[in-house]
Amino acid sequence: MNILNQLAEYLFIKRKDKSRPKSKWIGYMHGMNRITVLVFIICLILLAIKLLR
Repeated sequence: MNILNQLAEYLFIKRKDKSRPKSKWIGYMHGMNRITVLVFIICLILLAIKLLR
């Protein structure tokens, strides 16, 4: 369940937990993870479109 919460935070569906420590390196890591999740979703959509054609 923790993975789903983290994914929701990456995609700005859920608010971030205020009690977590903040670090610029953690921010960079979350930014890169957010980009990779969005690219993965876009690729899945493109593959689904290609398969349905």
